Amino acid sequence: MTQKLSPRARVAKAKRDLLAAKTPSRRAKKAQNQRMGQKPNSDIHHKSDGSIERVSVSNNRGNFGKGTKNE
Repeated sequence: MTQKLSPRARVAKAKRDLLAAKTPSRRAKKAQNQRMGQKPNSDIHHKSDGSIERVSVSNNRGNFGKGTKNE
């Protein structure tokens, strides 16, 4: 589902998203994910202490039962 943005806002968001995706920490996490490999029934969760664990898709994307409205 795409966001309903004006053309100007869409370009600005694309620029922001690209900058966020290319930060050193984000690039390191992406490289680590690629080394581990993805499975269809789980996500790779990066904890705040820097460690990682494989968790269920519903837990990771549902904020571990807390929902996503207040993130």
